[in-house]
Amino acid sequence: MSTAQTVELETVAIRFAGDSGDGMQLTGTQFTQTSALLGNDVATFPDFPAEIRAPAGSLAGVSGFQLNFSSQQIYTHGDAPDVLVAMNPAALRVNIGDLKPDGILIANTHAFTDKNLERAGFESNPLEDGSLQMFRVFPLDITSMTLEAISGSGLNQRAAVRCKNFLALGLVYWMYNRPLEHTIAWIEKKFRAKAPDVADANLAALKAGYHYGETAEIFTHSYVVPKARLEPGRYRGINGNEALGLGLLAAAELSGLELFLGSYPITPASDLLHFLAAQKHLGAKTFQAEDEIAAVCAAIGAAYAGGLAVTSTSGPGVALKAEAIGLAVMTELPLIVCDIQRGGPSTGLPTKTEQADLLQVLYGRNGECPVPVVAAATPGDCFFVAIEAARIALRHMLPVVILSDGYLANGAEPWKIPDMSQIPRIEKDFHTEAEGFQPYARDEDLGRPWAVPGTPGLEHRLGGLEKEHLTGNVSYDPANHQFMTELRAAKVARVAQHIPPTEVFGPESGDVLVVAWGGTFGAVRSAVEHLQGKGRSVAHVHLRHLNPLPADLGDILGRFERVMVPELNMGQLAMVLRARYLIPVESVCKVQGKPFKEAELIRALSAELEHAR
Repeated sequence: MSTAQTVELETVAIRFAGDSGDGMQLTGTQFTQTSALLGNDVATFPDFPAEIRAPAGSLAGVSGFQLNFSSQQIYTHGDAPDVLVAMNPAALRVNIGDLKPDGILIANTHAFTDKNLERAGFESNPLEDGSLQMFRVFPLDITSMTLEAISGSGLNQRAAVRCKNFLALGLVYWMYNRPLEHTIAWIEKKFRAKAPDVADANLAALKAGYHYGETAEIFTHSYVVPKARLEPGRYRGINGNEALGLGLLAAAELSGLELFLGSYPITPASDLLHFLAAQKHLGAKTFQAEDEIAAVCAAIGAAYAGGLAVTSTSGPGVALKAEAIGLAVMTELPLIVCDIQRGGPSTGLPTKTEQADLLQVLYGRNGECPVPVVAAATPGDCFFVAIEAARIALRHMLPVVILSDGYLANGAEPWKIPDMSQIPRIEKDFHTEAEGFQPYARDEDLGRPWAVPGTPGLEHRLGGLEKEHLTGNVSYDPANHQFMTELRAAKVARVAQHIPPTEVFGPESGDVLVVAWGGTFGAVRSAVEHLQGKGRSVAHVHLRHLNPLPADLGDILGRFERVMVPELNMGQLAMVLRARYLIPVESVCKVQGKPFKEAELIRALSAELEHAR
């Protein structure tokens, strides 16, 4: 029986770190799901290397998973972990700088060999040289404990060692009074039928870790984080790519169209293809093309044929798709382009997050080729952004870009499942009347008729050459080109008429307005709330629509003395706002492949507030 005192905490951040083959993503996911089932609010940040398998014990091969669970509403995965589980010296070296002072460090001593220490750049063993005195260090031979716990499993040495993540998970479950039942059920479902010996070994390791915490008496405290007071409803855990896929499926249901995704695998967008490929029973059609251009062209074909057409990619793929997106602009077909941003340029940082594609999706096509652009704010918000993008594309008959990013795509949160009956349908009818048909006639939203192939009497020209107004015939007339260019721009601008009033979080006027977009939402909202709690005059506007910008944004900007834009790029939205509204805008830029920390923005905002005085 444990003699550890139980301490109640409001919020805890835990980071699991080890080699990419140590199962840290799985470990973190299981802890996240268990905490969500207990009713905590949860936010996560998976962080893994781009290499398929970097050399064992190397700094480049470190994989981490941080989760923040709380009895209050939270917006981020936490600035710094309260607990770090380091499975080897490299994991310790990469992550120890983030651990809070007096934080808990659990280190797998088995991996702290001379060779691994040298590979991680340590001149001496940090577990022995006194360099970790500012932390509560618990050196445990997790590997040997695992091998002892599963000694009768029949697994070979290599397979047995791989169970050590479950022993670490069991120990941390005990520390934070988490039940084992969810993970036990997951192990049974995952392994029992095909690999019963693996199931038995993982279960033994999980329980051994839990019971070690219970009986070893090296921990003076265990902790409990009470259930959060979330809005009543039915919840599930969700990450951004899952929410985006569900949103596209919902948009298909709301519009009565068949969903088609043409895609080519690319990190961090590939999981959207994987997710929708498993939804054939819901009518989803997926096509893994031979390259990015084929993927988007297939999607354009689906739009021409009357489907809800989608293509997904990341920044490098957007560059390759640029001409075809221009084709969809010229032919005025509804197409949704999902850009799950990552660090660049070129191949860049494939598994790290960034917001640096904004100018590319706004301007990165030849000729005058505007498209609407919308951005998600949280993992769960990806669902609603997908529906909004479909609504715009179908109402106005044009391509729409959705901007997500690696932080949103891989990060998870509890998501209140929406009532589909409360979401307005997307009304869009195919044109069927042959008499007087003109393929480039306009409705009140400047959208042209959607005339699908095979409809008698609706034959018309299609292609990338300039269209003649109304008839759609090829036209080289200078005045017609001017007219059609202006019309396509006006069609995008017309979207602003359907954008709801902009929400200002905080005072309607004052010293500083923070304007942000995309996955910066959580850190910005947390920082603004913190400063508002100290009586500071600061407000937050988070933009969903980046092109066109909301019609009321200029008026809102003018009511504040200073405007600040935090971005994971070198100031792209700030540049757009300066050009559009002719006002000074201060940038806070970060391009480290990591999201903002709340503390970073509090410091920047505090400095900005001092200037506003």
